[in-house]
Amino acid sequence: MQKSTHNIWTKPFLMALSNNFFVFLVFYSLLTVLPVYVIDELHVSEAKAGLVTTMFLISAIIVRPFSGKIIDALGKKKTLMISVFFFGASSFFYFVISDFNLLIALRFFHGIWFSIASTVLVAIAADMIPEHRKGEGLGYFAMSMNLAVVAGPFLSLALVQFIPYSSLFLLLASMMVVAFILTFGIQVSSAAPSEPKAARRITAKDLIEVRAMPIAFVGFLTAFAYSGIMSFISVYAKSVGLFESVSLFFVVFAAAMLLSRPYTGRLFDQKGPDSVIYPSLIIFAIGLAVLSITQSTFVLLTAGALIGLGYGALLPSYQTMAIQSAPRERTSHSTATFFIFYDLGIAVGSVVLGMISGGLGFTSLYLLSGAVVVVTLFVYRYHSVLAGKKRRQASEALEL
Repeated sequence: MQKSTHNIWTKPFLMALSNNFFVFLVFYSLLTVLPVYVIDELHVSEAKAGLVTTMFLISAIIVRPFSGKIIDALGKKKTLMISVFFFGASSFFYFVISDFNLLIALRFFHGIWFSIASTVLVAIAADMIPEHRKGEGLGYFAMSMNLAVVAGPFLSLALVQFIPYSSLFLLLASMMVVAFILTFGIQVSSAAPSEPKAARRITAKDLIEVRAMPIAFVGFLTAFAYSGIMSFISVYAKSVGLFESVSLFFVVFAAAMLLSRPYTGRLFDQKGPDSVIYPSLIIFAIGLAVLSITQSTFVLLTAGALIGLGYGALLPSYQTMAIQSAPRERTSHSTATFFIFYDLGIAVGSVVLGMISGGLGFTSLYLLSGAVVVVTLFVYRYHSVLAGKKRRQASEALEL
């Protein structure tokens, strides 16, 4: 596929970005509304309700290491169409299933296709973006996921106040029909020739991109800290009498992220990742500290703005670094490796921080989350210094 050496906003890129938005919109909508649905409609306990999230993440984490191998075997376009088709088809079953055990099985199956679809979409987008604008382009692409973080919960929680759960599920499934149609317009660069069948035995190299692991671990720590917002912000706001303001928190979060994204993406490309990641981690930590002392709408929204500015720039920066850590033909493996660690961070963080909130309260939860971000800064510093040393050694070797 021929592409401009400068333009990011091509028609295929916009289609891939829209596809990514729909996939994550459905993911975050279901993530938010299903626990409430199974408690209210299927009459299960709160402990069991957590399984609808856990089973989805378990299957996604299990499949992530194999995503790169699957993409290599089938090609990016075929993998995209198959994964989006089955992710969308799975979405229709929420409309008809009324048994909790069947719902848990569906969540496991749904997580498989989410894992593959989200991995291949990033790999496709990375191939479309000119190398010298990689940070900016992937930042815009990641913004589709960040917008879904806001739009999904806002949409699902607002609609269920006026329509039945079944109608909401049908609406979400219909969105995936649109996403599948969009896959036909996404052009994908030609893949390298397939390797001989004898060489197709799965090895560790097929599952994990080792060069992406350092920044993926930084992503794990960041996701751990962010999981406290994903999982508990609504409960926390309700406990301090600010439940009506939670939707505004996400609106401010999104606005701060959108306003900063073009600037931080260009800064990443022009000045390097350190110029974005260090200040973003500091702002994210401050935002969590402010959130921990929230007693008014103003303070809650201030925290939302700070967290949007900080966290909003981190995920696309990490993804770009993971992709740039390995050759282009390993893009899908680098992406899969990063998301394995990110998914684990969300899953582990939700459990650990949930235990802390039950024993010590939400103030301690968000203070600990902020402390984890501070630790992340030092871990990233170590990674950055080590990476710089390796680059200098490689440069000196070339000069010799």
